[in-house]
Order: sequence, then C-alpha cells, then structure tokens
Amino acid sequence: MNVGEAIERRRAVKKFDPGHSMTEAEVMELLRLTVLSPTAFNMQNWRFLWLRDPTLRREMRAIFRGKSQVTDAALLIMVLADLKAWEKSPQRYWKNASEEIRNRSVAAMDQFYRGHDQCQRDEAMRSGGLAAQTLMLAAQGMGWDSCPMIGFDFAAAARLIRLPEDHCIVMAVAIGKGLEPAAPRGGPLPLREVVVTDRFS
Repeated sequence: MNVGEAIERRRAVKKFDPGHSMTEAEVMELLRLTVLSPTAFNMQNWRFLWLRDPTLRREMRAIFRGKSQVTDAALLIMVLADLKAWEKSPQRYWKNASEEIRNRSVAAMDQFYRGHDQCQRDEAMRSGGLAAQTLMLAAQGMGWDSCPMIGFDFAAAARLIRLPEDHCIVMAVAIGKGLEPAAPRGGPLPLREVVVTDRFS
C-alpha cells in the first residue's frame, strides 16, 4: 500500500475484533516507524504508553466513557509528551552531530522553551499529533484499522497511569482489526475554503 492509499483508507474505526491480537514484534515495528516522526530540535518529546494489562484496560474503559475500542482493540497506545524534554540532557538529541552544532542547538532550545510554559505545551501537542498520525498511517499500511481518541477524562487517566507531573496526555490510539467499516466521511470542506495563498484578504 502506498502512502496516498494509506491516507485515504485511514478512518476512525469504532468497533474492533476483541479476538484479534498482535505480536510483540508487530507492535515494536509500529513503534519503530512512529518514532521517525519529526520533532522540533529533534528532542523526541513524545512518549508512548502501551496498555497491555487487561485489568488496567477495563479500568481505563470506564474513564473513556465505556468506549469499546479501549478493551476490544488489539493495541491501545496512550500518546504522551514530556514537557521538559528540552532540558533533560539535551546534548543527546544531537549525539551524531559536531560539537559546534550540538552546543548551538542546545542553546537555541533553551532560549526557545525556558520560561515559556505555553510554548512547551504547544510543542508537546504538535509532536504528539504528528506521532499519532504516523502511528495510524503505519498501522494502515500494515493492514490494521485505528481510532484516535480524546473523549475521556484526562485527569482520571493521568492518575490511573501515574503520569509524571512534567508529562501530559496528547491522545490515545486504538489499533486492531475492525469489525465493521467506519461511518461515511462527513464531507471535506472544499479546498478553496481551507487553502489561503500568500495572505488573508
């Protein structure tokens, strides 16, 4: 399947086959592709929580207002972000670069994020969103369906997974074998409504 086909076929599937499973090697391959997602300053601030414990997933389902995807999908990944990744040994993000580039990048990152909490959170959402889309497209390319999920109690989910204070939840992604097609697309807006050339009039 080429990239265009994966983009066109990717839909938010709501019902998954609870009897379908994925091997650990398949999950690792999905995550290997996902971490190729771009991040600002190459800081790789996304984090991925793989919910494997059936009991934990049942508890999480209640937090997700009973959504069956949480327990029935073969894979449930919580896409998270480390808000303070920019200051945690940032030299390692450029381990293969020259010392000059490494030092310049660390200084630029510090200037960009230090004291700018909203910018740190904005970056977390950008990075996490890019990673979630990469995860879903990789899943589609490998023959699985997916569903991005945000309709849950974020604070309760954070407590259940013992989320560190300097992390945030971006979304969850359920992946597996769909039992039925996604609902018809609601209808895309015309390009003339969403594409602006040069500047707004």
